[in-house]
Amino acid sequence: MKATHILAIASLSTLAAFSAHADEFYGSQYAMQIDGQRSRAEVQAEARNPVMISNGGTGVHAVVKSGLDRAEVRAEAAAALRAGEIPQGEIGLM
Repeated sequence: MKATHILAIASLSTLAAFSAHADEFYGSQYAMQIDGQRSRAEVQAEARNPVMISNGGTGVHAVVKSGLDRAEVRAEAAAALRAGEIPQGEIGLM
């Protein structure tokens, strides 16, 4: 029984010793060192420009003007819900 206690204490102290150095082992090798050469204004100006994707678009959908007002859209949504065209809950489309 005494040997079991000594072994448990030794294993816990070893675990504590290794976990104390976990940040040094795992954290510091992945830390990024960044040396910025551009000003804040240059970075913000670049962020305002849309990024072109390979197919020629920007990845952002343009706003489409609808011919319907809010009440008509709500009425169509209510009708679709009553007709069972909109899935509800966990059942979904079946």
